[in-house]
Amino acid sequence: MMFRLQRVSTCFRRLLHKVPVNHDQVLDQLRICSAEDHVFDLVGKNKAKLTVNHVGLAVKMLWYFQKEKPQLLRTVHLIKNHPQFLTLRVLAENKISLMDDFMLVDLLYSFLRLNVDPHDSLVQHLVSEAWLRLDKLPLTSLSKFAICLSDQQLQQSPLMGHITNIVDQKLSSINDARILTTLLISISSLVSPRLRDALISRADHLIDKMDPSNYNNARRVVQFLRNSKYSHRPLLEKCNQIFLRNIPRLEAENISIFMGLYQSLQFNNCDFRLAVKLRLMELIESSTEPLSFTKLFAALAPMASQEIRDGFVVENHTIVIFCTISDQCACFMACSLESTAFLLADELSAQQALAIVETLEEIQSRNLSLINKIVTVIQRNLDIYKPMEIGRITQALYQLHYPNPQLFAKLRSILVKFLECSVLPYEVTMLTRILSMLPSPRLEEAVISRVDAVVSQCNLNDLSSISSAVARWLRNGPSSRHGAPGRYVGLLQSLNRCGQQRLQTAERLDLLLEELKNISGEWFEEMLLDDTVATLRRMMDQINWTNVPDLSIFLTRINYHCPPLMERIADVAIQDIDKIHHSATYATLLPFSILNYDSEKAEKLYDVCVQRFTPHIRSFDPHILVLLAYNLSVAACFPEELLKEIFSIDFLGKLDTQLEMLPDALNMRTRLRLMELNRAVCLECPEFQVPWFHERYCQQMQRKGNGAINPVQKQIHKMLGEVLGGINFVRVAEVTPYFYTVDFECLLDKRLQPLPYSQPSALQISDGGKIHWDSNSLDDIRNEIPPGAQRVAINFIDSKSFCKNSQHIKGEALMRKRHLEILGYCVVQIPHFEWNSMELSTLDAWKEYLKKKIFTELLP
Repeated sequence: MMFRLQRVSTCFRRLLHKVPVNHDQVLDQLRICSAEDHVFDLVGKNKAKLTVNHVGLAVKMLWYFQKEKPQLLRTVHLIKNHPQFLTLRVLAENKISLMDDFMLVDLLYSFLRLNVDPHDSLVQHLVSEAWLRLDKLPLTSLSKFAICLSDQQLQQSPLMGHITNIVDQKLSSINDARILTTLLISISSLVSPRLRDALISRADHLIDKMDPSNYNNARRVVQFLRNSKYSHRPLLEKCNQIFLRNIPRLEAENISIFMGLYQSLQFNNCDFRLAVKLRLMELIESSTEPLSFTKLFAALAPMASQEIRDGFVVENHTIVIFCTISDQCACFMACSLESTAFLLADELSAQQALAIVETLEEIQSRNLSLINKIVTVIQRNLDIYKPMEIGRITQALYQLHYPNPQLFAKLRSILVKFLECSVLPYEVTMLTRILSMLPSPRLEEAVISRVDAVVSQCNLNDLSSISSAVARWLRNGPSSRHGAPGRYVGLLQSLNRCGQQRLQTAERLDLLLEELKNISGEWFEEMLLDDTVATLRRMMDQINWTNVPDLSIFLTRINYHCPPLMERIADVAIQDIDKIHHSATYATLLPFSILNYDSEKAEKLYDVCVQRFTPHIRSFDPHILVLLAYNLSVAACFPEELLKEIFSIDFLGKLDTQLEMLPDALNMRTRLRLMELNRAVCLECPEFQVPWFHERYCQQMQRKGNGAINPVQKQIHKMLGEVLGGINFVRVAEVTPYFYTVDFECLLDKRLQPLPYSQPSALQISDGGKIHWDSNSLDDIRNEIPPGAQRVAINFIDSKSFCKNSQHIKGEALMRKRHLEILGYCVVQIPHFEWNSMELSTLDAWKEYLKKKIFTELLP
C-alpha cells in the first residue's frame, strides 16, 4: 500500500510541474542563458548530443545578445573566432537537411549577422537548400531570406528574380506590413513599372492598418520609392505623417536616414524639417560619442548654418545689420556643433570624417582649425577609402578652398590610380569629373584611354559630365595655346556619337527622362538638344499623367518652345487631372507660364489645375505655394483663394519660419518671388486690396545690385542721346514705382517730340561703365510731366528672355511689359537678335532703327 502511495505521489508531482518524461534539459538551459559565454559553455559540454534544435537556438541566442548591445559595444569578432562557434557551424552544415523552413532561414540570417563570410560553404549550402524550398517558404521566411540575399549583394540574381515572381503571385495575400516592406527593399531593383505600381498600392493599403508607432515600416516604403526612383506623393505624405508622430522617439541616426531619403526623392516637407530641427537640438547634449554626433552634425548643421538674413537698412548713410532671435540661435548652434566636432575629431573613424567634411562643404564652413583636424583624420585613413569616397573627399576640400597643394597632389595621384583600373561607368564618370577640377601639368594617357573605353556604356548624364571635364582640360591644359590635343578631340567625337546613338535607340520615355533629369552644360545644348527634343516627340504616345510633371520641368529647364509636346502635355493633364497629385500642378504648369505658351488648351489647363490644387492649398509647403502663385501671375492668372491664403498673416509667419531652414539659394529665390508676386497682385488685381510691403526689401536689393552695364546697353545709351537730341533727354537704369528698373527712359510730348529732363538721371554711368546712385535717388521722387506727354521705357531684351530654339519671347518679359504699361509707360523692346542683326551693322542703321522704334511704332 505504501509503495502504491509513493508512485501516485510521484506522478502527481510530475503533473504539478508539467514536466514531460523525455524533457530536453539542454534546450532548457540554452533558453535561460544570459550571455554568449554561457551558450558556448553549454555547447562545449554537450557537443556529442546537440540536435538541430540545439544548434538553431544556440546561434539565434548568440545573435540576440549582440543585437541588444549598442553598435560600439558589439563583439561579433570575438564570437566568430570562438572555438565553440566553429563547432556550431560544423554541426549546422551537417544538419541542414533536418531543419524546417523557419529554422533554415533563421540560421542563415543569424550566421550572416555574425559576419560569417558569404562564400563560406555553410552559407552556400544554406542558400542552396533555401532555393530548393523557395516556392513553399512561408512569407515570413521568404522576406528574411530576401534580406539575406541582399546582404550578399545578390539583389539582381536569378534567385532574387524568383522571389520577385513569387511576390507578384502572392501579393494580395501579404497582410503584414513588415513582411511586405522588407520584400519591397529586397526586390526594388527588379520590379517592372506594373509590379511597382501594384506594390505601392498594396503598401498604401497596409500602411493605413499598421501600428503608426512602427516607423521602420514607413521608412522601408520610402526607401523602396528611393530605390525605384519614383516619388509617389500620396504614399510619401502618409509615411511623413508616421515620421512626424514618432519624432520624440527618433534618434539622430534615424533622422539622418529619413532626410537622406527625402533628399534623394526631392521631397521637402516644412513640418518635418521644423520638427526634426527641434528634436536634433534636444539631442545635442546626449550626442557625445563620434557615431551619434556625426549623424547629428550632418543632419542639423545645414539647418543651423543659415546666414543672418533681414538684410540692411540705411541710417544716416551707415549700414546696420539686424538679425532675428532665431538667426542668433542658429548661429550659436552652428558654432556649438563645430566646437564639439573639433573636440571629437581625433576619435572619428574614416567614414565619420568623410561625413563631417562633406557637411562642412555643404554649409561652406570657414572654420580652418576644424577643417585641418578633419583632414588629419582623413589623411590617416587614405589607404582604406574606396574610389568614390576619395572623389567625394577631393570635391569637398576643393569646394572649401582648402589651402594644401601637397594634399591635392596626393589625392590626384590616388584618383588617377583608381580611374586607370575602374570598369564601372558611374565611377569613371565621377573620378573624371573630380580630376578635371584639379590643376595638373599634363593628363595621363591612361586616363584618356580609360574614359574612352567606357563612354559607350555611359548614360546621357554621365556623357554630359565627361564632356564638361574634357572641355575644362582643353581650356586649362598647358598645351591648349598650341591647339587642342588630338586625343581630346577624338574623345569629344566619341561622346557625340554615343550620345546620339543613345537617343536614337531610346525606347522608354520614363527611362530617358530619368537620364535627362540633371543633365546640363554647353555640350548637351550644342550637340544633343535638338536630337533630344526630336526623341521626345517620337515618344509622344508614351506621355501620361505619371511623367507629365518631369517632362514639363525638363522643357522649362532647357528653355525649349515645342508646341506639339506642349499640346500633348495639356491634353494628358486635362484628361487625367484627378490622377495628378495636387502638388504636381506646379511642375505641370511651369513651361506654359515661363515659356509663354498660349492656346485654348493652355487656358483650359490653367483652369483645371487651379480647380485641382485649390482644395489642398494648406497642404502645400509655403515656399512651393509662393512659387506656384508667382508662375500663375506670369500668365496673368490670379486665383483669389490662393492669393488670400498667401497674403494672410498666418501664412507669412509660417513662410518666415520655413525660410530659415531652406538652402540659401532657394531662400533668396522664394523671397524674390514673393516680392514679384506682391507687385503683380498690387498692379493687376487692386480689387484684392493686398498692400505693397516690399519697399524696404527692394531698396536693399537695389543697393546690393549696383554694378556694370553691358557694352550693348552703353552703346544704345549713347545713340539714344544722339537720336533724342542730347544726353539730358534720356535717363539710364531708371527705377519705376514698385521697383522695376528700365534700361532707358525718355519723355515724349503729345506731338511725340522728346522732352529734356530738368534733373539728371537717378543713376549715372561712369567712364568705366559702372553705374552709381545719386545721393538723392533713393527718395524715389517722380517729377510730374506736362499734360499729354508720356513716359517711354526702352528695354534691351537679351537672349535669356527668349526660348532657346526660337525668337519666342518668354512669359516673364511679357509680364514686365504688361506691368510697365499699367504704370503708364509706353514700352519699347529691343530684341537682341534685331540689334545684332546684319541689317544693323552701321551707326546710321542703328540710329534709324531706334527712331522707328520710338517715333513710329508708338503711334496709335
